[in-house]
Amino acid sequence: MKRRTFLGSSVASAIALATAACGGGGGGDDDPPVDPPPVDPPIDPDPGRAKTIDAMRRAVTFMDQEVSYNGAYVWSYLASDRNKCWGEMEAYPTMCWMQPTGTPSVGNAILDAYHATGDETFYRAAERTALAMVEAQHPAGGWNYIYDFAGEDSLKRWYETIGINGWRLEEFQHYYGNATFDDATTAVSSQFMLRMYLEKRDPRFKTAIDKAIDFVVNSQFKEGIVKGGWPQRFPRYSGATQSMPAPNWPPTGPNWAHLQPGARNGDYIIEGPGGPQFGKGYTGVFCGMEDRDYTNFLTFNDDVIAENIKFLMICIFGLGRMDLKDPAVAAMDCVANTIYRYSGDPSTSTNPNAGTTPQCGWALQHLSQDTVDAYGVLRKAGSPAGARGYEARGISPNVSIANANLLFHFFRLTGNKRYLLDLADVFNWADTCALKPYMRAYNASSNPTGDPESILTNSHARVIELDSNRPRFVHRYGTNIWNGAYYFDYDWRNTPSHYGVAQGAATATPRATLARLSALTNDQIARMVAKSPLNVMNERPLPKYFSAGGEVDFPHLYADSVKGLGARNETENDATIDSLGEKNYWSSNQSNYTNPYTQNGSSTPYLGKEYMSRHVGDPTDTSPFAASATQMPNMPPYNTTMPPNPVPQVVNSSTFVSNLNNLTAFLAPVTAVTDPDYRS
Repeated sequence: MKRRTFLGSSVASAIALATAACGGGGGGDDDPPVDPPPVDPPIDPDPGRAKTIDAMRRAVTFMDQEVSYNGAYVWSYLASDRNKCWGEMEAYPTMCWMQPTGTPSVGNAILDAYHATGDETFYRAAERTALAMVEAQHPAGGWNYIYDFAGEDSLKRWYETIGINGWRLEEFQHYYGNATFDDATTAVSSQFMLRMYLEKRDPRFKTAIDKAIDFVVNSQFKEGIVKGGWPQRFPRYSGATQSMPAPNWPPTGPNWAHLQPGARNGDYIIEGPGGPQFGKGYTGVFCGMEDRDYTNFLTFNDDVIAENIKFLMICIFGLGRMDLKDPAVAAMDCVANTIYRYSGDPSTSTNPNAGTTPQCGWALQHLSQDTVDAYGVLRKAGSPAGARGYEARGISPNVSIANANLLFHFFRLTGNKRYLLDLADVFNWADTCALKPYMRAYNASSNPTGDPESILTNSHARVIELDSNRPRFVHRYGTNIWNGAYYFDYDWRNTPSHYGVAQGAATATPRATLARLSALTNDQIARMVAKSPLNVMNERPLPKYFSAGGEVDFPHLYADSVKGLGARNETENDATIDSLGEKNYWSSNQSNYTNPYTQNGSSTPYLGKEYMSRHVGDPTDTSPFAASATQMPNMPPYNTTMPPNPVPQVVNSSTFVSNLNNLTAFLAPVTAVTDPDYRS
């Protein structure tokens, strides 16, 4: 294949030559280390280990030399034609995906294999991945979801064709030209770059990790109630969402009579952008982004704050960077400072439907500065905000429980009891807003009272309206992004299948944790905090594995803790090796498909409701979908897309990472150790 030729007829030789050339032979402090010439790796005398290491070498070499582009990866490749490939959407063969489980995820797994074996085969593959990531790093220091080695024009062309037509994937509908914290894209990339630098102190990676640290610190909000938090993207660019296709709003016709401006639907009035206001700050049915561009908002969803704090802390003890303690603590304070409270007094609310139930929790995102919303109402910094077009303004029970668990960690790290003060109120509120039984479908046998049009199978709505304590649900109309849009109301039926509008928010376990932590004595707290990564001043090694055994988390960072990796037995190990076979890669049935880009979708209004609850719209929608009756674009008026037969085989980065981790666990498991002074 042409792009493999681009990498050279003998990649191993090319890598060796490039390494020697980069070394320069000068031996100065600024020169990268010079690797010795490649030699045949030793054979382990244990036959089971030798077989395992051989399988790992074959799998890694194939991924590095036959699958990757310059050492970088997307999510999946068609096994028969690896120029056909996908990240979260269809990708060009010259692209790489920084969003896990793409390039940094593969890099971490390969580096873990190196730690398990000491085999330079794995280090050289990880090195090539790291060098690709250095090229893909944004000048500000973070990483975007994707990078195109063919250049900026090629990347923009992708956004203007495949990206913009992904109806449900708003992050890809416009080119920001900046970097993102979403989906741990920058966090995991930064972790891998730190590990690569610390492995051999290669100055090529020192520059990259310094830029990544500066990016995390520079992108923090510096003042106001959100001080210490992070936006979804940085540097700020607010113009991109203006380039999104404008929705046809509202739908007109008998199927959508309930969405006519001014019509009644239950106890609220329908409003669309630019429509007459019903009271200050009213939040009824709305189409589009209620609080406008969401990428500069304080972001809690997808663990943005947790991932950035963890990264700062591994830099603190991995590099001895005690100057990063203050930014980490500022981020912790931000979480506590931005909790939303409603007293239950309707006279204090701007929502005409305000109720008497107190609220206490967090949203997916909060305004980072005073903002005039799409209703023309001024809203203050720190207020809960709407996010993407299908994420309504409101408090999230799921995010609130996640933030409570974060505050438990912050208390253990600092001993500051302030982080525990509001949590009982958070749990009390979460228990007040569970979905009603008739809103949750399950199936007829387990929930005979469930509404047959509901697809909600979890305990809480993702978003609860401010002050009314009523769940808000997202819907959509049309067939593609050019003739359709998302809107919100209180109807639990016919919600999109691609976005979980119901999530879990159980309170029993966090209540028990709160009780245990609140009962600690001052001496116990002092001993715990003394082992905190914020207070152990000396440099010390990072955990041995970052991919194998799961991601690195706060408990692993305490002074006397060890991140474990459970052992695999020989039968499990042999099955993994057998599935590799002689082809040297693991393959699986393709589970996600995309319509190829041919043209932009039609802007002609469509009044049918066939696509309300589907993953994908008509054949011009480039969003991924599964070959199932509830996802494929085979509803009227379009019946053109059929499941492929036979099912194609794909090479998945996630499958490679999982299986390589399993082989690593067989070779070199690690017994987990919890610091005896860490209090769970």
